[in-house]
Amino acid sequence: MKLHEYQAKDLFRAHRIPVQNGTVIERADEIDAVSLPYPLVLKAQVLVGGRGKAGGIKLAATPEDARRHAAAILGMSIKGETVRRLLVAEAVDIAAEYYLAFIVDRGARALSAIASAAGGIDIEDVARTAPEKIAKAAVDPFLGFRPFHARELGRRLGLSGALLGDFVTVATALYRLCEGEDAELAEINPLAVVSGRLLAVDAKVIIDDNAVFRHAELPTNEEMTELERAARAGGLSYVELDGDIAIIGNGAGLVMSTLDMVAHFGGAPANFLDVGGGATEANMRQAIDIVGRKPGVRVLFVNIFGGITRCDDIARGIAANRPALPLVVRLTGTNEDEGRRILKDAGFDAFVEPESAAQRAVALAGGGA
Repeated sequence: MKLHEYQAKDLFRAHRIPVQNGTVIERADEIDAVSLPYPLVLKAQVLVGGRGKAGGIKLAATPEDARRHAAAILGMSIKGETVRRLLVAEAVDIAAEYYLAFIVDRGARALSAIASAAGGIDIEDVARTAPEKIAKAAVDPFLGFRPFHARELGRRLGLSGALLGDFVTVATALYRLCEGEDAELAEINPLAVVSGRLLAVDAKVIIDDNAVFRHAELPTNEEMTELERAARAGGLSYVELDGDIAIIGNGAGLVMSTLDMVAHFGGAPANFLDVGGGATEANMRQAIDIVGRKPGVRVLFVNIFGGITRCDDIARGIAANRPALPLVVRLTGTNEDEGRRILKDAGFDAFVEPESAAQRAVALAGGGA
């Protein structure tokens, strides 16, 4: 779950990480009520990168500049996402820029601290062009990230004196945020030197989706559609896509391979929906309801390989909630014969081979012979 910059900075403030004063507006005329000293920086609040290059970050020296920039940025599209909020903050005079982040390092099976004296640009670019400028340290999950770890990391960036002390404070606080908020990523880029002290000029936080239930105070996940939220509430894994063939399967690997098969035969998947292992009749009824509510769907393709999941339960769910869409079913595995009998009684046939089923679904959608 990605947070907007202003939401991430609210978490920074709660963990005593220094940030600029700022406020969020949703209408251009609200800029006149902002009581911050000029110059101001206006930053589009979107959950994608590249805001600056797209014109979503502007400096305003006067109220006239601020009104003009606010009107231009609000409503603009950045990588397909419409700007609906604007963070208005005090502009600062930056003397130097650093990078600092904690990230889930799957290779190390732990959190890792990543820092660089080349802040203000994408860390991926630094890793590619000047890897020697990146300092990295895996965090022992039992010991945690202690001040002496932060001091060692700061010295590797060439920091000393008051700036090193500030770095220790910020880095240990960012680690506590990452651990306490169940974040997959907590990033400051740039961590800037302003008037001789360190300041988090930007903020990025991504919360582990599997831990969101532990944080009732978090805002609504704006990356999720209404149908994705409904599916999650029902315990289903569902992601909307742009095509017209709805896909339901059991197991993430099977569903991913089904998407690939449909695309291979010229079709366009409308979604990813995994009913999971041990799916019940009720799960299947709900899954059919979810995928059928997406506008533009022309065919429903159900691909089941029964192991823990019983084919007869899947068949009963289909029969109990007959889809209004043309239906293609591939059914094999546990209680396969009973499942086929239930489907036959309901007026449906089932394929054995997934490739044949995928070709049939694409043909019904008008994408194949």
